[in-house]
Amino acid sequence: MSRINLDITKDHCPMTFVKTKLQLEQMEEGDILEILLSKGEPLENVPRTVTEQGFQVLETTQVKDDIYKVVIKK
Repeated sequence: MSRINLDITKDHCPMTFVKTKLQLEQMEEGDILEILLSKGEPLENVPRTVTEQGFQVLETTQVKDDIYKVVIKK
């Protein structure tokens, strides 16, 4: 099992989900993806959409003022 980090704080929807989905497609079942993303649309949309796609959101934590870390298990 590997753990991969992805910083999409500079990206906007829908690119935040596109980059997340592309990364998840390259990973093995059971791998962990840690995403850094911005508050607002990315924080609302990425966790919801990956859950709808069948992935598991393990944790969402605030890292800085407008930056959050979302941990996803494939």
